[in-house]
Amino acid sequence: MSKKQPDEQTVLWGNTDELDARTGKSGQACLIHLYPPGPSMGQRITLGKPTYVFGRDATADILLSTTTVSRLHAEVSRDENGDWWVRDLDSTNGTFVNERRIKHEQLRDGVKIRFGEIILKFLMGGDIETAYHEEIYRMTIIDGLTGIHNKRFFLDFLDREIARARRHNHALTLVMMDLDNFKEINDEWGHLGGDAVLKEFAGRVHPRIRREELFARYGGEEFAVVLSATALEGGIRFAEQLRELIGNNPFTFGGQTCTVTTSFGVATVWDQPNMETETLIQRADNNLYEAKSRGRNQVVPTLDELGK
Repeated sequence: MSKKQPDEQTVLWGNTDELDARTGKSGQACLIHLYPPGPSMGQRITLGKPTYVFGRDATADILLSTTTVSRLHAEVSRDENGDWWVRDLDSTNGTFVNERRIKHEQLRDGVKIRFGEIILKFLMGGDIETAYHEEIYRMTIIDGLTGIHNKRFFLDFLDREIARARRHNHALTLVMMDLDNFKEINDEWGHLGGDAVLKEFAGRVHPRIRREELFARYGGEEFAVVLSATALEGGIRFAEQLRELIGNNPFTFGGQTCTVTTSFGVATVWDQPNMETETLIQRADNNLYEAKSRGRNQVVPTLDELGK
């Protein structure tokens, strides 16, 4: 399926030298850009001044170049005790700490701050350099929006699981899934609404994943689940359960409600010693395309195809 990229290029830019992560400066507190992906991802804002204003106006200390952010969106400041606080400046889309809308709140180590669509992580403490590099590593395997594993980790995991299935002669099933008509959701609710749907979708599916399995964001609105030691029939049952879980429970954003459906492609490898990772993904993706062409909100292959 197509992999969507943000329509706008998010730019973090500061009027002070503390911003540029290339300087390698460290301090007692910093912010790391987690989302959306792009050249700014992983950039560190070292908090060396008492106050920073974030917004898309040129006068802001940290410029966030996206229309989901207000001109003067929020302020991050340090009080006389050395504690850091974030204050919303009556922004249109709000300021959130760990996905809870706030007006003025003290920042704790490790919290996530969201201005519009932009997500930053706050780090503080004596070993901030180690924490920063650990977070950068985490960003290489975790999707910044949904908090589940990303495509890079998925490909490595699937490689290992195919080899293990071959070694122990058991089945392995891959389920590829894609939200139907997602562009319409973005058009109606905007990118913030689309992001909210993706996060809620991941939040619904993740509790259904066993410890030995993997749920990952493959790209855009496409996701994947690797079901270890699971035959095709089990994969289809699993996909049907998710299809009902998503389609039978409306999604909400900003007081609005909509029904979201999902299409699924299921493929299994069993006693196929020459199966390659790319081939299994292509089989599941082809079945996903077939589910779309049949009218969406379906699982392919269906039960009557098991004998083919």
